[in-house]
Amino acid sequence: MFSADIAAVVLILLLVLVFSGIHVAIALGVTSAVGIYMVTGRETVVLALIQNTFYDAIRDYVFAVIPLFMLMGEFIGRSGATGDLYVGLQRSFRRIPGRLALATLFGNAVFSFVTGVSIASAATFTRIAYPEMKRHGYNKSFALGSIAGSGCLGMLIPPSVLMIVWGILTEQSIGKLFLAGVLPGLILVSFFAIYILGASFLKPQLVGLTPGSKQEVSDLSDEKQIDSLSMWTSGLGLLGLIVTVLGGIWAGLFTPTEAAGMGALIALLLGIIKGMRWPDIYAGILAVGRTAAPLLILLIAAQLYSRTLTMTGVVSAIQTFFADAGLDPWQVVTIMVLVWFVLGMIVDSVSIMLLTVPIFAPIATAIGLDPLAYALIGILAIEAGILTPPFGLLVYTVRASIPAGHEGDITLMDIFKGSTPYWILLLALIILLYIFPGIVTILPELVFG
Repeated sequence: MFSADIAAVVLILLLVLVFSGIHVAIALGVTSAVGIYMVTGRETVVLALIQNTFYDAIRDYVFAVIPLFMLMGEFIGRSGATGDLYVGLQRSFRRIPGRLALATLFGNAVFSFVTGVSIASAATFTRIAYPEMKRHGYNKSFALGSIAGSGCLGMLIPPSVLMIVWGILTEQSIGKLFLAGVLPGLILVSFFAIYILGASFLKPQLVGLTPGSKQEVSDLSDEKQIDSLSMWTSGLGLLGLIVTVLGGIWAGLFTPTEAAGMGALIALLLGIIKGMRWPDIYAGILAVGRTAAPLLILLIAAQLYSRTLTMTGVVSAIQTFFADAGLDPWQVVTIMVLVWFVLGMIVDSVSIMLLTVPIFAPIATAIGLDPLAYALIGILAIEAGILTPPFGLLVYTVRASIPAGHEGDITLMDIFKGSTPYWILLLALIILLYIFPGIVTILPELVFG
């Protein structure tokens, strides 16, 4: 039975704890315990529900998907394949204006297929690409903005960690979510590429050129160190990895968990072929453990919070509120997007999802939105938020990842300015997917029926 007092406590207490600096997992756990106790009045029920939630989560094999995919991306990053990919792409774009920015964009797109983490992509390509862009006279804001903006692809192109988290929270098929992200991901890559090409033609000084001059044709410093055999090894290895993991899921050969395990194994073998040895392997495993463990605890806490919301009737009350308000579906979605956008300025992506999806997802279903299309809209909105001031997480990641000796007089506002066109394009894609949800659903319907 719904109680306005209990609902207010559950929502307000959570916000107070989060914005006072308490870790989100602790905030979710404390809020859930208080809410359950207020509903039942019994400590034994609180303890039993917490225990059952943890037990149900730990025994669910889907929770292994996240650390295994992270491990796959970590091995690929340490193998040096990413650097090979970047050099190979920029060689292919030799005569195209803005080739280094384009190589960064497409490199991020490919890297996203094997990592699924925006921050990892942004950090990796900042270290690889920015020194070369700087050497070729690129505008610093344009260069760093292209790195931060294209880093967003990591959360849209499968295997995306945000998609996995969304699937766990809403009990949707992770395989369908992965497939649903393919076409929107390709469209977003196209949007970004058009912007880079357009900016390079209209303002050649952004890419270190004067009007009428030829595009950079000098060798990159890394080209002398990377031979064709190394690039072909990396390219074929990455292609085989993508086909095995995603193709295996969509063909029904693997569950997402099994595919993640196969991907980690293939990435390990590729890393060994590329020269990775035990110290690197061990360091990669430790790095994933440090990142994945807190995330899994967050997910368990979020599941407990979701159960608390159901017990307290908060979701039903919010649904009733929107129904009584007489809002059209697009107005409801606009409100949700604005909430995600604002939260994205001050809270990380996963935390935003854990805080809002248990409340928003049932409302979206109630107003008739397709679950897959809504998932992609939500992920895009959250990603747009982490590019915007004052606390755009991707921007801070890029700034922190600039190699020593290349920082110059770069400010955070330089990067925010350069990334602005990218989050505007993210918002444009959100509108497009809302108007044409078939862009999201067509591939899952063809493959899964």
